[in-house]
Amino acid sequence: MQVAVIGGKLQGVEATYLAKKAGWRVTLFDRRENAQASTLADSFHCLDILASQEDFRALLKNDIDLILPAIEDLDVLIFLTKVAENLQIPLAFDMNAYRISSSKLKSNQLFQELHIPMPLPWPQCSFPLLIKPSGASGSVEVQTVTHREEMEGILAKDPEKEWIVEEFLEGPSYSIEVIGFAGEYRVFPITELEMDAQYDCKRVLSPAELKYKFIDEFEELALKIASQIGLNGIMDVETILHLGKLKALEIDARLPSQTPTAIYHSSGINMVECLGYSFTQESLYVPIPKRPSPQDSFCIYEHLKVNADRIEVSGEHIIAEAGPLRLLTDFFGADEALTDYTPEKKEWVVTLITRGPTQYEVWAKRYEIIRRIQEQLHIPRFLDPYPFSLSMPTTTKTSAS
Repeated sequence: MQVAVIGGKLQGVEATYLAKKAGWRVTLFDRRENAQASTLADSFHCLDILASQEDFRALLKNDIDLILPAIEDLDVLIFLTKVAENLQIPLAFDMNAYRISSSKLKSNQLFQELHIPMPLPWPQCSFPLLIKPSGASGSVEVQTVTHREEMEGILAKDPEKEWIVEEFLEGPSYSIEVIGFAGEYRVFPITELEMDAQYDCKRVLSPAELKYKFIDEFEELALKIASQIGLNGIMDVETILHLGKLKALEIDARLPSQTPTAIYHSSGINMVECLGYSFTQESLYVPIPKRPSPQDSFCIYEHLKVNADRIEVSGEHIIAEAGPLRLLTDFFGADEALTDYTPEKKEWVVTLITRGPTQYEVWAKRYEIIRRIQEQLHIPRFLDPYPFSLSMPTTTKTSAS
């Protein structure tokens, strides 16, 4: 299959990486010359597709079987919907579902209609509070406040913006993906998400260690949402387990980043392959197991920022700020790595992919990878920051040496 991936940033890296694992040829489009996924694709066109529409259409006519958006620019997504319809090329995207999920206000209204547990909104809750813009993606502008004056100051800086103000919850975060069409839906394995100090996901653990009652509850919750919005494609749901209860945080009706690769390495399930064939065959492709099997592996997928002074585990924003990435195997002992590292670089980033039969073995392997990087590159410190918490320091510092 020949797939056109639109957007070469975080989602584009995910889409390109997994499309290549499926054995497909990838043509990547991005207006940035140094797009992160540009060196992972078979061919790359540095092109502003809105400004060069006829050139883009001509390139799509060249044996493209599927268009896979990996971008959250609404103007681009609307344009792609029209182009795909005109050229009769399947577009792996659901615009109607995306319009709901791209607004946290609309998503929260959906949770309320379905009686899905969620964080309490202000002023129905007490401090500390979490403040986030309704239309932003991921951790962008997410802030924690501990008193009213701080909250009012943030809201007053941009009064025209729609903000979500809700209770701050502590607990582990989890993600689940749903795929399907016209009422027929399946779920992928659940992953655990760990955040950095800015609430950006720094590490994915797959599969998540979660009791069966919570797995059943999470799957039911995700399927209920997919059915309610009439999903035709893929979406993910993020929750937090707070005081023994799962609460929905947000939904995103587009190809996610990070979790698909972690799931691929722990279970062998290729989310992009499932999505692509579902759209090209117009039916749900490949039964997806509901539970991890005994043969499945455990995978740690995490991002590191490295300089002469330290190795620091950070959210995926550091990858979005990097240049073109290379896929390397056996990178200081890691199974695979996506990185802009070269021996002469003073600062670089890497996404480490470490897998093995058990959690214990994978964590031991991962610590050895960190130790090797520190030892061979003479880096003195290793940091692993966590978000604000009422019960833990804002930064945890350890050394792998």
